[in-house]
Amino acid sequence: MSAPLLVATRSGGKQREFTALLAPLGREIVFPQDVGIAVDPAEDALEVHPTFTANAAAKARWFRDRAGLDTLADDSGLEVDALDGAPGVRSKRFAGADGPDDVVSGRNIAELLQRLRGLPVTERTARFRCVLVLAPARSSAPEIVVAGTAEGRILEAPRGTGGFGYDPVFWSEELGAAFGEASREAKAGVSHRARAVAALLEALRG
Repeated sequence: MSAPLLVATRSGGKQREFTALLAPLGREIVFPQDVGIAVDPAEDALEVHPTFTANAAAKARWFRDRAGLDTLADDSGLEVDALDGAPGVRSKRFAGADGPDDVVSGRNIAELLQRLRGLPVTERTARFRCVLVLAPARSSAPEIVVAGTAEGRILEAPRGTGGFGYDPVFWSEELGAAFGEASREAKAGVSHRARAVAALLEALRG
């Protein structure tokens, strides 16, 4: 039987998504709290790099070294064309807020909408981007790096109560709905994270 796969995130929203998306692997999916990795202030220094790939790799290696398991980490964020790609790698810290995920998300959304106030629909284009890095338990083995994107635009006000992060203000043309309005299953069909996981599964099969 394969050893568990550790997914290096403490976000409840991401944990729920990864549990569903990684089910085709047929492996037990575990998270830091499941393997006794206590919250460490050093984790705050893992996402200081200028790219999604560097941040994801830093997280994957840090948690892998503590658990001794194959470890998957993601870094993902929102890129808004009118803001020259911001918030990008700073998506979680865009408004500089601390606290529970829902409080941080609310502040980030408010900051984003303020910066885009008055812009027409045609100038509100954006995308979610996700990079995944799989760091094998044996550190000498090659890492796998994959990515996925979801194109859309930023709404003028939140819609729906589903999802997490910027989902309520991200309109997906593919769904004809905001990510915050979509069911978990519908979002999984087009999301950046789902597409990155699909690329990972393909790489593992190959």
